[in-house]
Amino acid sequence: MLSAPFWLASPVMTEHRLKLDHLVIAARTLDEGARFVAAKFGVETAGGGAHPSMRTHNRLLNLWDGAYLEVIAIDPAAAPAESTRPRLFALDDPALQHRLEAHGPQLVHWVARVERPKSLGRWREQYPDRIAPVAAMSRGGNTWGLTVRDDGAFPSWQGAGDGVLPSLIQWDTPRHPSATLPESGIALRSLTGFHPEAQTLAAQLAWLGAAHLMRVEATAGAPVLVAEFDLPDGSVLTLGESAEAAAAREEEAAQAAKRRRTTKAASSPDTKD
Repeated sequence: MLSAPFWLASPVMTEHRLKLDHLVIAARTLDEGARFVAAKFGVETAGGGAHPSMRTHNRLLNLWDGAYLEVIAIDPAAAPAESTRPRLFALDDPALQHRLEAHGPQLVHWVARVERPKSLGRWREQYPDRIAPVAAMSRGGNTWGLTVRDDGAFPSWQGAGDGVLPSLIQWDTPRHPSATLPESGIALRSLTGFHPEAQTLAAQLAWLGAAHLMRVEATAGAPVLVAEFDLPDGSVLTLGESAEAAAAREEEAAQAAKRRRTTKAASSPDTKD
């Protein structure tokens, strides 16, 4: 369902193209995130599990074409002694925690899949300036390698990232988790990243072989991901909003309110004696 790569501005510098693995919704608590997804999509998430090395846990929602939606939160039951490293996906970042406190669960990141025979570990060794270290992770019977910066922050290139650049994943188990999740009938229609350094991020996406997975657009506001989904009833659901779209929506609402006031004033009876 993803659009053709008509925005690709520079040649792909890798010999492969990545696949969308999953989208990441962060929440203060897993229950809060699960309620958010159920309210938005009309479908309950399935049980995921805990990530002991990261002290996080998740729930999952299947998407069409071998991808899924992940709801992730800090696991309050995780033992602090299990790991001292910062959690993945910037979950320990005070700025992200403040956003989740103020605005609730939100789409913050995405993950692209590196398929074998290409080795994610060897690729990282070849290009350590472009690819973060690969952390060995597990949940239940699944094991995988995931690129996670040592400080837990989102991937970046030349100082820009903010959740718009993907983390990379390679599964060790032959069966992808989406194959075990209940069908939802939900498909990702498009994924767009808005960022002040759009050209820099577009160049890194092209180098990774992921430019076909996301459109990158410049914004004067804060970086944000916007995802559109086709729902089984034929409607389209959007998660995320760019600063420009928010400003246009607020202006439209202000103009509508002004028109209502004008109409009300014009229709009011003359109260003069």
